[in-house]
Amino acid sequence: MMNRAAATAAAVTIPGLLPAFVAGPAWAAGASHVDGAGLSPAWTLPLIGLLLSIALLPLAAPHLWHRRYGAIAAGWALALLAPFAWVHGAGPVAGELAHALLAEYLPFVALLFALFTISGGVLVTGDLRGSPAVNTALIGVGMLLASVIGTTGASMVLIRPLLRANEGRARNAHVVVFFIFLVSNVGGALTPLGDPPLFLGFLKGVDFFWTTLHLGAPTAVLAAILLPLFYLIDRWFRAREAAAAAPVPRSETAPRARLGLRGLRNAPLLAGVVAAILLSGLWRPGVAFDVLGTEVTLQAIVRDAALVGLALASIAITPRDLRTQNGFDWEPIREVAKLFAAIFVTLIPALLILKAGARGAAAPLVALVSGPDGAPDPAAYFWLTGLLSSMLDNAPTYLVFFNLAGGDAAALMGPLARTLAAISAGAVFMGALTYIGNAPNFMVLAIARNRGVAMPSFFGYMAWSCAVLGPCFALLTLLFFL
Repeated sequence: MMNRAAATAAAVTIPGLLPAFVAGPAWAAGASHVDGAGLSPAWTLPLIGLLLSIALLPLAAPHLWHRRYGAIAAGWALALLAPFAWVHGAGPVAGELAHALLAEYLPFVALLFALFTISGGVLVTGDLRGSPAVNTALIGVGMLLASVIGTTGASMVLIRPLLRANEGRARNAHVVVFFIFLVSNVGGALTPLGDPPLFLGFLKGVDFFWTTLHLGAPTAVLAAILLPLFYLIDRWFRAREAAAAAPVPRSETAPRARLGLRGLRNAPLLAGVVAAILLSGLWRPGVAFDVLGTEVTLQAIVRDAALVGLALASIAITPRDLRTQNGFDWEPIREVAKLFAAIFVTLIPALLILKAGARGAAAPLVALVSGPDGAPDPAAYFWLTGLLSSMLDNAPTYLVFFNLAGGDAAALMGPLARTLAAISAGAVFMGALTYIGNAPNFMVLAIARNRGVAMPSFFGYMAWSCAVLGPCFALLTLLFFL
């Protein structure tokens, strides 16, 4: 996963960018977008700088980072936009910025805000103790729930009960790491509701239950490996903690309270979120507005307005003390909103280069997905879609490779079914490789850190993901994509 970032960094040379600056601005009249075919990989430097800041500054300068992460992220965004507008023209760059913010960032943050707010109004009461069996069961339930209300919805609903169940443990970061693997990513592979790339495929003509039939077996293989592995790891940590802890006298052991749910009035609001997302894909009124070259459809406006309205309704109907008992705090959503605004902006050149395909700097990567006879190579599609999705936005990455494989949903569901399965699996499963690989990953990280969990650093998490998931993905390649 970081091999991609490392390779990009190695290919970037500042001299390759200097001629463009010397030539001065290209104020292309009438142009509303930038052609990615002529972009140098050097334009990805601000993105790399931002990702390295997210990875290293919380360790190297934690006080500075926690006080100024918004300003640091904004600085990297400006470090791209200012020279990008000078070289390629204010109009085209404004068009790309409008697309990134209106078509990608605002729907993303509206969905996160709605799910974060509504799920924060649902409180699991009683004595839920984080034994290995209970933790494994919660993660398993989350996997199933992820394909119904999405990986983001399932993550937001279950992460707080899981954290409360494991409060006081000496080591509980591994619980959150496996939660990200299975609930925030793998579990979303079974329906278009599970993850944004699959929903885009559904809009392109892929049958609703096609992913259930074709990704069911790979998902089951991952679940059959990762759930027992998590149970064994959690049991080992639990045994070490029990051996080190002083025994509690029987008389001091409090009776266990029965489990219950409060805030169930938020359940219809969660259903409303799912309905709003489905409606935006199925309702086509044919009304759209052009904003600097970006088409903003009426259904998208209605969807995002509905999501914000549902979140505000949750705030209005949920007692404040319930959110307090749930450990609810606005800081995680603030952090995600600020950092991902900068990520979406600095992603612009990388996505343009990728969309240019064989015409741009990504041509050597594009050539890898076809065999000597020109036929698509499912294994290459799986790994390239996955590795790029782990560092870039997985939805547009999915679309790039979907179109590269022909873009015909009927053909991709038929004779090219293994190729479409590889693209879908790579976009969904390999989002687990980094904290920024999928929307809920960073949100879960922010909530866990806010609750005092000593989560691994950016690279520490990657050590977990590469060690645990790397062999699993190699096995999937052998079983399904060769």
